[in-house]
Amino acid sequence: MNKAFVKEQDGDQDEDLPEALALPKGTKNYLTPEGYATLREEFVRLMNEERPAMVQVVSWAASNGDRSENGDYLYGKKRLREIDRRMRFLTKRLELAEVVDPAAQTNRDQVFFGATVLYVNQDGEEYRVTIVGVDEAEPLQGKISWVSPVARALTKSRVGDLVTLRTPGGIEELDVLEISYPV
Repeated sequence: MNKAFVKEQDGDQDEDLPEALALPKGTKNYLTPEGYATLREEFVRLMNEERPAMVQVVSWAASNGDRSENGDYLYGKKRLREIDRRMRFLTKRLELAEVVDPAAQTNRDQVFFGATVLYVNQDGEEYRVTIVGVDEAEPLQGKISWVSPVARALTKSRVGDLVTLRTPGGIEELDVLEISYPV
């Protein structure tokens, strides 16, 4: 069948998202001010720079004639769909966003959204993690999502608390050593 008559999937519904990016049902999309600014900057860049540049390439490629075997045209159209899909995703996430400023946290002796926590596991390995929004999580840089198992286990704990983390490998205990918030 000709591709012109096949409906393309949008791929921006929550069930199509990787599990790491899906928000739990009925929850808000909590973001730090920095995370919100990063998403907003990406949206503006896509809208004002990347999309217009790709439209220009597609327009030029379309003027070259036969589009069925025109690689620039086919790639350009595909890239435009990817940009549009990402822009729709960012629009939805920014609309759902609830910005929580960790610097405004008054109860600084407990772990909440935005806290940086130093903890040690039962093997004696120390980890320093910052609890951030789903869209700004970067586990390799120590930024974990507030819906992650580690963040949920640490939430509401205090320095000196021993918290229980359920993992596929069994139950692990984490000892909270330090809690800090940005100033």
